[in-house]
Amino acid sequence: MKLPLILITALVISLQTLTSHAADCVKACVDVYTQDGQLVIEARKGSGPSSGKVTKPKVVKPKVVAKPKVVAKPKPVVKPKVAAPVKKAPAKPVKKPVKKAAPKVVAATSLSDRLSKSLPTGGISYQPNFKPLIHTPVYFWNDLPSVFRTQVNLIGETIDVVLRPSYLWSFGDGSFLATTDPGGPFPEGKITHIYSQPGIYPVLLTTTWSGSFSHNAVERAITGQIKKVSALTITVVAAPTRFMN
Repeated sequence: MKLPLILITALVISLQTLTSHAADCVKACVDVYTQDGQLVIEARKGSGPSSGKVTKPKVVKPKVVAKPKVVAKPKPVVKPKVAAPVKKAPAKPVKKPVKKAAPKVVAATSLSDRLSKSLPTGGISYQPNFKPLIHTPVYFWNDLPSVFRTQVNLIGETIDVVLRPSYLWSFGDGSFLATTDPGGPFPEGKITHIYSQPGIYPVLLTTTWSGSFSHNAVERAITGQIKKVSALTITVVAAPTRFMN
């Protein structure tokens, strides 16, 4: 069975990505992901591919020292009348060889570090900012940056992180708007909403952060997303009616 060309290409790209990541982990492994509404950056490294091998020390056998031979001294000539005791020379003690202690083998240690970062939460502004009228456009915007960049250094490794926000507006009357535009005041602002009935409306802004990180000129996507919610209430009133003859 022949595989389609697109499937073969995707498999080759996946294998190349896994190979480059594995080669990068020989020196250092870096991962960036989201957890509990925060950005988590991790890095760990060891002494290379041979960090897990333990070299056995060479055992040197001590040389055996031969015991010295004791030569008996000739017996002195004893006079016939006086018997003198024969004195034996004391044997010299044999020194035992001293065994050297085997060298200690120290395994290679690994280094790791972890850093958590919080992303900004933007406030909501609108115009007219005091009791806007029904059937009149209300301009909304937030004060978040269009891109969040940070560079961190963990265990000697430089990691660049880039995240961009996307927005979901809920205007409180059942209307929603998904966009990547932060909005702005009158007249350049592009996020507007018209209320048809007077009342007090809860306005919610959900910001979703996602992006990528770079390490050793290799760019990878950040696992997960971070959501931040901002809220305010807006009071919309009816326009006064005047009758004229």
